[in-house]
Amino acid sequence: MQLVIPCMRRASLFVLLYVFLMPFCALSMPAGTVLEPPQATVSGTVTDTSGNPLAGVNLVVESKLIGTMSGLDGSFTINAGPTDVLIFSMVGFKTLSVSIGGREEVFVSLEEDVTVLGEVVLNAGYYTVSEKERTGNIAKVSQQDIEQQPLNNPLGALQGRVAGVEIMQTSGVPGAGFDIKIRGQSSIRTGGNDPLYIVDGVPYASEPLGDVQTSGSILPGGKGFSPLNLINPADIESIEVLKDADATAIYGSRGANGVVLITTRSGSIGKTEVALDISTGFGRVANKMDLLGTEDYLKMRQEAYFNDGIEPLPFNAYDVNGTWDQNRETDWQKELFGKTAQLTTVKGTLSGGNEQTRFLVSGSFNRQTTVYPGDFDNDNISVLANFHHKTKEDKLTFRFSVNYATSDNNLVATDLIREALALAPNAPKLYNGDGGLNWENSTWNNPLRNLEGKYLAKGNNLIGNASVDLRLLKGLHLTTNLGFTQSHLKELRTIPSTTFDPAFGLGSDQSSAIHNNSDRTSWIVEPQLNWSHDMGSTTLDILIGATLQEQNSNRLSQFAMGFTNNALIENIGAASDLFIIGNSEVQYRYAALFGRFNLNHKGKYILNITGRRDGSSRFGPDNRFSNFGAIGAAWIFSRESFIEDHLRFLSYGKLRGSYGTSGNDQIGDYQYLDTYSFDNAQYQNIFGLYPTRLFNPGFSWEENKKLEFAIDLGFLLDRITLSGSFYRNRSGNQLVGIPLPATTGFGSLTANLDATVENTGWELGLHTINLRTEHLTWTSSINLTLPKSKLLEFPDLEGSTYANQLVIGEPLNIIKVYKSTGVDPQTGLYGFEDFNGDGIISTLEDRQVVKNLNPKYFGGISNNLSYRNFTLDALFQFTRQLGRSYLANRGVVGSMSNQSKNVLNRWQEVGDQTVIQRFTSGQDPEGSMAHNFFTESDASIEDASYLRLRTLSLSYQIPLERDFKCKIFLRGQNLWTITNYSGLDPETRSSSTIPPLRYITLGTRLTF
Repeated sequence: MQLVIPCMRRASLFVLLYVFLMPFCALSMPAGTVLEPPQATVSGTVTDTSGNPLAGVNLVVESKLIGTMSGLDGSFTINAGPTDVLIFSMVGFKTLSVSIGGREEVFVSLEEDVTVLGEVVLNAGYYTVSEKERTGNIAKVSQQDIEQQPLNNPLGALQGRVAGVEIMQTSGVPGAGFDIKIRGQSSIRTGGNDPLYIVDGVPYASEPLGDVQTSGSILPGGKGFSPLNLINPADIESIEVLKDADATAIYGSRGANGVVLITTRSGSIGKTEVALDISTGFGRVANKMDLLGTEDYLKMRQEAYFNDGIEPLPFNAYDVNGTWDQNRETDWQKELFGKTAQLTTVKGTLSGGNEQTRFLVSGSFNRQTTVYPGDFDNDNISVLANFHHKTKEDKLTFRFSVNYATSDNNLVATDLIREALALAPNAPKLYNGDGGLNWENSTWNNPLRNLEGKYLAKGNNLIGNASVDLRLLKGLHLTTNLGFTQSHLKELRTIPSTTFDPAFGLGSDQSSAIHNNSDRTSWIVEPQLNWSHDMGSTTLDILIGATLQEQNSNRLSQFAMGFTNNALIENIGAASDLFIIGNSEVQYRYAALFGRFNLNHKGKYILNITGRRDGSSRFGPDNRFSNFGAIGAAWIFSRESFIEDHLRFLSYGKLRGSYGTSGNDQIGDYQYLDTYSFDNAQYQNIFGLYPTRLFNPGFSWEENKKLEFAIDLGFLLDRITLSGSFYRNRSGNQLVGIPLPATTGFGSLTANLDATVENTGWELGLHTINLRTEHLTWTSSINLTLPKSKLLEFPDLEGSTYANQLVIGEPLNIIKVYKSTGVDPQTGLYGFEDFNGDGIISTLEDRQVVKNLNPKYFGGISNNLSYRNFTLDALFQFTRQLGRSYLANRGVVGSMSNQSKNVLNRWQEVGDQTVIQRFTSGQDPEGSMAHNFFTESDASIEDASYLRLRTLSLSYQIPLERDFKCKIFLRGQNLWTITNYSGLDPETRSSSTIPPLRYITLGTRLTF
């Protein structure tokens, strides 16, 4: 459910403080409770192998719910019998079982377990690094976190879990994607801020292959479904996000906006294992608008015409003049998007291997239906094969993986949300008595007409990777990485004549369809030479390599019209008229040399230097190559003797920093060349070409300079870990469209502009192990991001076409609006401040109020609780932000469009103090103009902050025989939201598309 409370800020702060303080309160609580009379008192001391006392060690009596925790001096006292067994456990040390054997005092020494923080291996792309010794900012989300959510897109697993990464689901429609920004928006171009995606070492293009004319009416952005939906989240082992210069510079220009590394699952050493996962669930729109019922709606309409002085009522005011039944009331939200969506997933996996050879093969099927009326769904099928082999002497290692997926997307061609929210509650019924669509004598457009048209998208994707590692000498390895990707998308949007009122007399010869076929293939070759040398107290790692990559894309979009029968509308060959509306063939080539120098002295002082020289075919010959690099350093001060001797509670401490540069070539291909487009018009039966772009070989790379300082701390043997980072990214030499005079025949020229965008912020993370006993474990994690962004400089901004869009000192994601003075008590109309005092409210001079639509802060809170075979996971996501209100996207209040019940608090007579202007039918020019100004004023911007229970998962491992395992789980997503936002959903902040659905799934995992 969605709760609207009077004070979002106070409630959110209370919840955050409560969840934040719970782990620390738990640290002081006893780990067990005496449930039976004690037989004796046993005391003792717990130390490490060096004799240092250990505080916070969990002690439990085996097979009994009796436990305690060692004190600061390592001492403990517990009630136990003379034949009982004590179990000692603590993070960072191996669990130890000790028999009391009639003793009254027990002295225990625990052995350090190095398989904790120091052994957490992070994928940094061309190399791996331990969590403790990394110099860059790398965040990791593991398979355990990914599988908690019923996802079709792997980016959904990052929501609320990674600091500095802002992710928004664009729609609840199957196949829709996510908008992602890693540390803010650096490029003025909206299309220049996407991160680099790497799947098993292969670059993966995330740009949709769809065409705006086919998918624009159903999928946000108009680009078709996201290619990332063709990567099955269930096949992913981990996702790493590289953020700072030290982590991303080795990727050069491609890593300017961050890097997302996706690693698929591989086989493990052990007997061959078969796993079967089956789950099913349902989803619904989590929130409905509280709209006017028929009685209030008709009063609004009548009052609107009275205020406008219109009498009698117009003939086309069907809702209020008696043409439509004034006693009818329909919940159009329920009718048009109130259906329950079904979700079904089946997956099978075969894996196993030994020390030399490991393998994994898996296949999965996923079906997701929609909340619209009708039979619409999205079917995904994916296959993953992963093979890993090495010789006994580890001289040769070979790895091969292939991931193939297909998608069949069948959707309604037009989203029904907008009509569902706008239709009059007394609008006619949907069907006639004979089951046909009811057009009510041509007095309305039946919303189900949209079901006559379809959006069909069939896509497939192949990702193949092979890597060979050959040990030439001791410490010297030659590695070659080979990758290939192929994507294909076939889209069809149909607009049959049955979409229109039969009274128009349109036949199938007026039916039309838009076909889009797109292909994209790419290959990459990356030879690398790595040398590692141990000089005693100092370890040296040197990596040099090269990259050769080529990507080819093709697209053909055609408009077909005139069919003898609507049954043939999907057959392009049956059309009488055919027009080419888009035809392109694009090649992109990229080459680079890169290197890394890493020095580790005594495990305390670490230096990491990376560099890369990039070449891109997107620039002219004189600016095709550029150099990028970074330096990172870390000091693990907790390994200094003066820290180890005097601050024993501090188990880990590291200071790190980095600075470097990266570039950006996300401008599209052939931007520097004269280009021409195909013209459908004919002259003497010959098709012509027309110029679309001017030659400009002078522009070059955008440049992003990144700076970061950070501290990582661990307390009580890493039972509490804390991290904090400050970053500053400055992006200059912006690639934008420079406006040209209309006399040139071109609107703009792509060129570099001496504008600079700065993104700064703080990223904070806290992880605690609140309880850890033999059977009970409770851990918590919190991340918080405090971002800031501003445009530092932009030459002659006021004289450019960006003057009404950007402001020096403000973020890029702003909106310039009028300043509302409220509803005038005398006229009942919205009023606005006249900044230039000319007595006229105008677009340029009076839109002077700046509203920042970037989040003020965002983050997540997760808790994991495990008791015996039960596991409970909960993830809360929160964001503090502004958004466009519901009224900002609606028609004039009083016109033939339903409204929120909030509009009842309107102006009615002179002297009224209200927030809603008087009702107007839309035929009063003053009232309509005031409403239009209102939608572009600060009064239409509201608090869109929210706290959401993003994920809740409960699982139980059924205790069975050793060779057979059965796990059942119940999972939910988007279950609960606290917000003040007036629209359907504060995440999308849109009233024209389906919001993310609330899903509940039940499933089982069988392992043989």
